[in-house]
Amino acid sequence: MVLIVGSLAVFLGAIVQGGVGFGLGLVAAPVLTMMAPDLMPGAIQVVNMTLPLFTLAVEWRRVDWRGLGFALLGRLPGSAIAAVIVVYFSVYTRGIFVAVMVLVAVALTARALSVPRNGYTITSAGFVSGITGTATGIGGPPIALVYQNAKGPQIRATLAMFFCLSAAQSLVILHLVGELPGQALLTGSVLIVPMVLGFLVSGPLRRYLDGGKVRVAVLTVAALSAVGLIVQNVITAL
Repeated sequence: MVLIVGSLAVFLGAIVQGGVGFGLGLVAAPVLTMMAPDLMPGAIQVVNMTLPLFTLAVEWRRVDWRGLGFALLGRLPGSAIAAVIVVYFSVYTRGIFVAVMVLVAVALTARALSVPRNGYTITSAGFVSGITGTATGIGGPPIALVYQNAKGPQIRATLAMFFCLSAAQSLVILHLVGELPGQALLTGSVLIVPMVLGFLVSGPLRRYLDGGKVRVAVLTVAALSAVGLIVQNVITAL
């Protein structure tokens, strides 16, 4: 049952990420966390590391290398903090923490015409993404919100490179702190199949969003996923 429902969630998440540039973790992580918390966040990180390779195969020339460097610089200390969080805080606490932060970021961003994209904001976003991505498998919103006013191909390519390197880093850290069971790696490997299928059918969504609708899509996906994460954690706690 975990693989069936998880595969559907990963398939839908891959469609969203294929079009917006992020969203796989936002859609699939809450479902997998609810059904198999002992496999998270390792299982979703395996998929998070693999999907960006397909995006980069198509749009790697659009990567913002300077911004990527700042984001990775911020992510290193964020991941270190996340390692402590994974060991000492429950899945419920981590999920609520991430969801609230995403909602606050969306609310602040929606009220402004734009978020400045510079070394400071990108490094800060990378830092927050390091915490949330390593602890829960959901690291997309902080970086996506900073890049929301960029062109669709640049958002997707830059986030893809960031996610690929970040997921690999997170897997290493989870292994070092003893939070990466073999079953999580096996489950993540199986979920690569529906992930590939989801990416393949995301082409029409990419073309639609590239018509000037990327910013709205980024904010909508981030907000809905945060609300869903809160609901999922409250139900689990009950």
